[in-house]
Amino acid sequence: MTSVHAFSAVALDGEAIDFSRYRDKVLLIVNVASECGFTPQYQGLEALYQSYRDRGLLVLGFPCNQFGHQEPGDAAQIASFCTQQYGVTFPLFEKIEVNGPGSHPLYAWLKSEKSGVLGSQSIKWNFTKFLIGRDGKVVQRYGSTTKPEAMRRDIEKALEKGNT
Repeated sequence: MTSVHAFSAVALDGEAIDFSRYRDKVLLIVNVASECGFTPQYQGLEALYQSYRDRGLLVLGFPCNQFGHQEPGDAAQIASFCTQQYGVTFPLFEKIEVNGPGSHPLYAWLKSEKSGVLGSQSIKWNFTKFLIGRDGKVVQRYGSTTKPEAMRRDIEKALEKGNT
């Protein structure tokens, strides 16, 4: 696969989403969890989405229960938590695995395109983030500790590319 546009995933509401619909969008793809120390980042992710969605940014959240079993809920519980606790309006997808043999194909590709610290390909924890340019290529990978607001400059650069 050569771009994110070749993938698909199932939204939290059960709709199959072909990522070709995201052509010409900048994407911020994040593995999320409801019971994690980084869960308050939902607020910052939503703020980024609200700030930049009219310019072409989409935040895509992928719940994952692989790290400390910090996403135990089903789709309805996840949707309710995200909406009620953080006012999340960006798209959320069904719970997936991001590491190991059951890793979602999107995450297998993301990890192969941009390694983490010291060349590691595996996702280390919840709220690892991938910034995808309008061309569907991975621009940057950010660890869990990177706060959403710290990515503003990179997001703005990605939004400007291909939009001039």
